[in-house]
Amino acid sequence: MNSTLVQKYNIPGPRYTSYPTVPFWDKEGIAVQDWENTTIKSFNESNDSEGISVYIHLPFCESLCTFCACHKKITKRHEVEQPYVETVLKEWDLYCDMLGDRPKIREIHLGGGTPTFFSSENLKKLIDGIFKRADKFEIFDFSFEGHPNFASEEQLQTLYDLGSRRNSFGIQDYDPKVQKAIHRVQSFEQVKKVHDLSRRIGYESISHDLIFGLPFQTEESIRTTIKNTIALKPDRIAYYSYAHVPWIKGVGQRGFEDTDLPKDDEKRHLYELGKQLFFDNGYIEIGMDHFALPSDSLHKAMEAKKLHRNFMGYTAGKTELMIGLGMSSISDSWYAFAQNEKDIDDYTKKVNDGIIPIFRGHLLTDKDLIIRKHILNLMCNLETEWKIGLDVKVKSEIVERLKSIIEDGLVEITDNKITVKEEGRMFVRNICMAFDLRLIENKPDTRIFSMTI
Repeated sequence: MNSTLVQKYNIPGPRYTSYPTVPFWDKEGIAVQDWENTTIKSFNESNDSEGISVYIHLPFCESLCTFCACHKKITKRHEVEQPYVETVLKEWDLYCDMLGDRPKIREIHLGGGTPTFFSSENLKKLIDGIFKRADKFEIFDFSFEGHPNFASEEQLQTLYDLGSRRNSFGIQDYDPKVQKAIHRVQSFEQVKKVHDLSRRIGYESISHDLIFGLPFQTEESIRTTIKNTIALKPDRIAYYSYAHVPWIKGVGQRGFEDTDLPKDDEKRHLYELGKQLFFDNGYIEIGMDHFALPSDSLHKAMEAKKLHRNFMGYTAGKTELMIGLGMSSISDSWYAFAQNEKDIDDYTKKVNDGIIPIFRGHLLTDKDLIIRKHILNLMCNLETEWKIGLDVKVKSEIVERLKSIIEDGLVEITDNKITVKEEGRMFVRNICMAFDLRLIENKPDTRIFSMTI
């Protein structure tokens, strides 16, 4: 990897789990009625043909990890579980009453927070409650995020019995010094225990999440972390770049000094090293940040050009409608986005008042929808066709913005399409930024974004 190019393109930029990205949603937000109308439209268009996705945010954690940028609530009081589950199911009832027909769920994901904070009994109550008013689509994918220190055999078995065949464990790094700095201490033996338990129970796809760019990480610590990871042979590996944005997330990301973080060239080397070690052990790169074995459904979806990306990350199947339940969850009807109240009390009050608990959102324009398709194609398939809705003027402006990237040999442009070359994979976020009309028109304070590399 050319270090000059890394220095050139390592700038603040969006991660493109959506377009428009959250900072560029309309300031006026979205009326609840408009959100409901687009949800009903999307549901009627796609429920029978492809099903829907459901994301459930379970925000509780017993301790704070200082690398985390998610919306969470730190507590050791497990009596919060039952009332929260009851509120989520009330929210689900609001959606089911609105939609009329029974949803067909293609994928359901439990995120957090720490989903395995919840007891087996309450996890069962949650999932059973969802399917009292829904059916499984003919293709069904149920996954959840697990904390290795808080995932018991009973929880793993319960979720498997409820239909889950895929889970993801947050590892981050095995080095004790790094773990102490990010307040995420867990041994390899504990990770191996829950990983092996998952295999014995029958989980078909296990993912391990790693992060590079954390404080005190070195080449040696990354080698050890990846060596331990490869020894367990997870089906998928996410290798995320640490997003250091303490000015947005506050003290939660101030458990160490800025000087403790690997600098640009050091961080680039950690990325390259990890990537090569994954390749050497049979993993294939999927989109951005992800690697999978050839047998995994994520790789098969990429090969078939059916890879999809939304607020849950990369998925092996597309759904037009994704309903987010729980505080801070983001929903996507394809035509609009809506985020739930971030404060648990505000969220609970709205649900109890019979109101879909959104506090902000965005109704996509026709132009937004066109750009969204291009960015989604680039993020998933590393190519997009010019014919998708762009007029000659907009296309020429995009090509002009890509001039430097073209000259550096990172993309290939023909009359029909633009293709990200292998050398350009690392810079796919920069390439997408050339299409991002909202970013270009608004010229924001770029400190709201993490670095692209």
